[in-house]
Amino acid sequence: MKNALQPEATTAPDADNESQVRMAVETLEEDIAFGHMHPRERLVEDELRARFGLKRHVVRQVLTELEQMGLVERKKNIGALVKSYSVKEVIDLYFVREILETSCARQIAMPVAPEKLEELRAIQQRHDDAVTGSNLHVAFRMNIAFHKALFALSDNAALTEMIELGAQRAHVIRSLSMVYPHFLEKARRDHWAMIEALQQCDRERLVALCSDHLIPSRDAYIEQHRRREAASERAAAALTA
Repeated sequence: MKNALQPEATTAPDADNESQVRMAVETLEEDIAFGHMHPRERLVEDELRARFGLKRHVVRQVLTELEQMGLVERKKNIGALVKSYSVKEVIDLYFVREILETSCARQIAMPVAPEKLEELRAIQQRHDDAVTGSNLHVAFRMNIAFHKALFALSDNAALTEMIELGAQRAHVIRSLSMVYPHFLEKARRDHWAMIEALQQCDRERLVALCSDHLIPSRDAYIEQHRRREAASERAAAALTA
């Protein structure tokens, strides 16, 4: 009897740790995506332990997962930092994202099954409600769900996996477009236009929409990055004047 109970006792902590890791990762992912945590901001292990009530080895597991998602980078003698992108890195990442996402759109077989279109409409309605109600948490998750369901229509698991990885890495870059109403409204309208293009079997319009959909977050980050650089240069010049 004792041996029969042993597997249950040893697997329970692992399951509990997995739940704790998932909760902490998703919370920090949203903190970064919403701009609550800024590029180069440190993630201090002791602070994360206190915030989430985690053991040190679990906190390190959380940081490792965030690093694998491209949201965190580790630097010697400094520790874990929110990932910071140069202008070139942003341009390069979005160049790759455009190739992947437009290629995926071209692979979607048309006409799309009515039940798949209905699934997209249902997800987008929840996204609409969240945007209207200023529920950023739900808007963020429904935006991810919409794109996952859209690109899954290509029936190319390898391609959709790469798209999801690229989108995760862009969370830091997309922080401005996730909180400002006009960006959220454009995203909402774009999603409905994509659904309409699918319904009308208009592949070229769908491809164009997927390309255009990436531009606002990219350009907003680059503009903010350049403003910060200019402000730093002015501050440095004032100190030496």
